[in-house]
Amino acid sequence: MTDISKAGTFTLGSHTVNRMGYGAMQLAGPGVFGPPKDRATALAVLRAAVEAGVNHIDTSDFYGPHVTNEILREALHPYKADLTIVTKIGARRGADASWNPAFAPAELTQAVHDNLRNLGLDVLDVVNLRAMFGVHGPAEGSIEPSLTVLAELQRQGLVRHIGLSNVTPTQIAQGRGIAEIVCIQNNYNLAHREDDALLDDLAAAGIAYVPYFPLGGFTPLQSATLNDVAATLGATPMQVALAWLLQRSPNLLLIPGTSSLAHLQENLAAAELVLPPGALAALDGITNEAAQ
Repeated sequence: MTDISKAGTFTLGSHTVNRMGYGAMQLAGPGVFGPPKDRATALAVLRAAVEAGVNHIDTSDFYGPHVTNEILREALHPYKADLTIVTKIGARRGADASWNPAFAPAELTQAVHDNLRNLGLDVLDVVNLRAMFGVHGPAEGSIEPSLTVLAELQRQGLVRHIGLSNVTPTQIAQGRGIAEIVCIQNNYNLAHREDDALLDDLAAAGIAYVPYFPLGGFTPLQSATLNDVAATLGATPMQVALAWLLQRSPNLLLIPGTSSLAHLQENLAAAELVLPPGALAALDGITNEAAQ
């Protein structure tokens, strides 16, 4: 059995978690909307992840909506004491499956209560406020009004810890002036490294960085270099991409998602893959390759 503890641990809120976690987004239906095609397999994937040592699961009640959290509750409740479930608020789904901002105080408050109800919890471990100012990534805009609402819900005892998602360095600085921020969740992978300097700054501050789309998201990473390195190491390209992230910085926590038991095992095995210096040097050139 894969030993995911070989990837190390990091403190996330009140818990020390294994750096190899799991993202539950793909447990919903196509387009992260509606129920899954195979609910039994979705339940089995979650149970297998926890059995393998995963104790950091990322979710949101706007996945589905409600679907992913309901599956989490069915599969894992009552939750293990060391399991950290991280959710996010700040968006809602339209009837046409669109993703829409939901920053009004009443919307943010309702989102926290929806997560609590559907997960079967009295308090949420970590809640990420997702900024929706940019369509294709972070964009400037004040997060103070919405983060102040979330900080008040924290004071009420409904939220233990606060994180930020899809944010700029300016917004992170603004957020840290309002509440303690335990994690940042932005787009980062082998081909998208705009947050290189930010990642290093957060490591120095002891704040976790959680890349969403660690494998490229809805468009999986494509690279001849990645394929060549994987072949040399006897690993899959996606395992190499995850291993590169784990070696990039000790504060980087992974949440690769899948609705397949086979892909789950493939992802988790990356925790044991150590990339030699030559492989790392080749992989570091992928951003330039992708830009050509």
